[in-house]
Amino acid sequence: MDDSSEEQRTPVSLSGSAMWSFFIQELSDKELNQLQVEMQNEIRQRAIQSGDHEAIIKQAFEVGFERSGLGVTPWIEGQLLICPGALVSRNPTNHRCRFVSVNEEWIWQSGHLITETKRPSPGTDKGFRAVALIPVIEGTTIDIVSGKMQSGQHRAEKVISFEIKEGKLTEVSQRVVPIDGMHH
Repeated sequence: MDDSSEEQRTPVSLSGSAMWSFFIQELSDKELNQLQVEMQNEIRQRAIQSGDHEAIIKQAFEVGFERSGLGVTPWIEGQLLICPGALVSRNPTNHRCRFVSVNEEWIWQSGHLITETKRPSPGTDKGFRAVALIPVIEGTTIDIVSGKMQSGQHRAEKVISFEIKEGKLTEVSQRVVPIDGMHH
C-alpha cells in the first residue's frame, strides 16, 4: 500500500486556534466586524449575569480607595474589571482626582460600562467616590488619569496605561504630564 492513500484516510487534526483562524479567514470584512460586535456583546452579557454586582461594589468601596481618598488601580474579579474613581476637594477651586478611561473614553461614557455607583466622600472632604464595573474584554485599554485643579485650572498629572491581555490587566506605560499639558 502506498503512503499517499494512508494520508488521505488519516483525519487532519487542527488545534483550536488553527481551527478558528481557518474559520475567520473565510469571513468577509463585514462578517468579521459583525462577529467582533457579537462576541463583545456576549462577553458583556455574561459579565452582567456573573456575580453579585451589589456585593462586589460594596466590597470595592471598602478596599478601592487610598488613605488620600483617591481610587486604587482597577482589578479583575471573575468576568468584571472593578474601577474605582474619586474627586477629593477641600474647596470649590481646588481638588485632586483620579478616574479611569476605557479605550480613550471616560468610563462613565463608555459603551462597556455595566454599572456605576457614586457616593459622597466620607469625612470632612467634599467630592465623591465611584465604583464602575466593565466586562473583561481582551485588548481593552485602560488609562488611570490622576489630576488636580488649583485656582480653577485643571490638569492631568499622571497617566498609567494598562491593557487586558490573556484575561489579566497588564501595565503598558506610565507618563507624567508636563505642566504645559494643561487642559480646562
